[in-house]
Amino acid sequence: MCGIIGYRGDKDSKRIVIEGLKSLEYRGYDSWGIATVLNDRVAVFKKVGKIGGFSADQLKMEAGRIAIGHTRWATHGNVTEANAHPHVSCDGKIAVVHNGIIENYQELKAELKDHKFVSQTDTEIIPHLIEGYVREGYGFVEATKRALSRLEGRFAVVAVMAGYDGLIGARRGSPLVLGLGGGEREYFIASDIPAFLNHTRNVVFLEDNELVVLNKDYRIMNIKTGEDIKREPQHIDWDAAQAEKGDYPHFMIKEVLEQRDTVSRAIKQSDGEIMEVAKMLNDSFGSFFVACGTAGKVALAGTYLFSRIANKHVNFSVSSEFPNYTHFLTDKTLMIVVSQSGETADTLEAMDAARAKGVKIVGVVNVMGSTITRQADRFLLVKAGPEKCVASTKATTGQLAIVTLLAYACAGRLEEGRELLEDASAKINAILTEEYVANIRALAEKIKGWESMYIIGRGLNYPMALEAAIKVQEVSYIHAEGFAGGELKHGPIALISNGTPCIVLVANDETKPDILSNAVEVKARGGFIIGVAPKNNEVFDFWIPVPDVGNASPIVNIIPVQILAYHLAVLRGCNPDMPRNLAKSVTVK
Repeated sequence: MCGIIGYRGDKDSKRIVIEGLKSLEYRGYDSWGIATVLNDRVAVFKKVGKIGGFSADQLKMEAGRIAIGHTRWATHGNVTEANAHPHVSCDGKIAVVHNGIIENYQELKAELKDHKFVSQTDTEIIPHLIEGYVREGYGFVEATKRALSRLEGRFAVVAVMAGYDGLIGARRGSPLVLGLGGGEREYFIASDIPAFLNHTRNVVFLEDNELVVLNKDYRIMNIKTGEDIKREPQHIDWDAAQAEKGDYPHFMIKEVLEQRDTVSRAIKQSDGEIMEVAKMLNDSFGSFFVACGTAGKVALAGTYLFSRIANKHVNFSVSSEFPNYTHFLTDKTLMIVVSQSGETADTLEAMDAARAKGVKIVGVVNVMGSTITRQADRFLLVKAGPEKCVASTKATTGQLAIVTLLAYACAGRLEEGRELLEDASAKINAILTEEYVANIRALAEKIKGWESMYIIGRGLNYPMALEAAIKVQEVSYIHAEGFAGGELKHGPIALISNGTPCIVLVANDETKPDILSNAVEVKARGGFIIGVAPKNNEVFDFWIPVPDVGNASPIVNIIPVQILAYHLAVLRGCNPDMPRNLAKSVTVK
């Protein structure tokens, strides 16, 4: 849940790390810090708050060839400068940045009675552990390896030491990637590729329980055994401009509008790969969609799509609850995991539980080289490009497109599915005009003062009602709830008062009469009805038109709610890119 970057090379290390942290602020933004390595000491600067408005020129500290930085999303300890990273050893010569949670930090801290601790964090034990092994006579690399081998839990760590011309990085369960720079002996290491995308696209992904030493060359080894590991670099085809806002005020609206073509990109999958996954599904005995948060709503929609299109039952579980189903699993089970980052901790834990039962795993993921792409038996890339806003938008509709295409492939109707989705993509492109967005902004002006709203849907659009509520909640801080339309009368309708906004997601299918009847019920209690539908209806107080695209209706119906959530956030003075208490990649349980 935090951003890490380290640099070794002949360029301005301080500036590279500051700019890298700005690119990683979506991973954590309550505090930040930087450490530079000098000959006999490590210089550290830490600050509470966001780094976005800070310039490297404002940083009055010496810069050497090596620097590390961190942007934090607090898990252990309050948001203070003392709790911000980097954390240092007693002698000030070792500095560490860390993402993850050290589960046995209390026991380890109790052992380190002769060390002085100044923070409330679990991270601070790491530099002190390393310092202890250095005192015993071990070199920096061996001391770090020994310290890390004692940690329980998930972590990504980068460590430096005064007088040592290099960096050490290691991971277990949290992402860490090495970037090979253009200069001689120039290296980057970060929790996510956008941190160094302006400098290199040649990367090496670290696996669990691996440590990398970056000095005159790079060396990867197993933390536990010390065995050397050889791994070829990969070239990332992301364009650095995709990770920048350009002329847009926020990443969120940029990424929403990029859906003009991201759905089309998502379905440009190899027929052979799609049909191979479809065969795995059709041959499985019991299958599960598993995901968290927004990806979980995509996975739930997948169960409806497979039932409707392929006449196939697929189970669904949120990742954190999946271990409760492990007694159903066999080596004939197939697990489909959906994730934007490919690093979601709960989903990775669910995968571990499934693998223990011999389950085959397919990933639907946006980030190439992520842990899920490396651990799954097969994976399908969403191809949405970097998604920097915490609230997922373009990756969500790309995931929906792939799941829809896969359902058609299982039914032996792959080309029909591709044609449907290409048509939907073209119609999305057609509606995302300035006038369309302005109309939704006008709606946001009308309802921005409300503290609660409700979203209803049926069939394919019930999961999208849940997802729509997430979007409104996380960026505008309006209390929003999604319901199946038929559940209104079983309690939630008691919440409706005069003027309460209610969004009704309508598809031109067999659920249309019932969902419109539900809208009438809400209106009879004074609700303000916002219809997201292919056709206007007299029950709507405000109509947002969407294309009639059949089984692709979840894709087109969620987009206007994304736009509405964005404008509600802006009008209410919220930062839509960086919602409070949330981070982009949830790498802790």
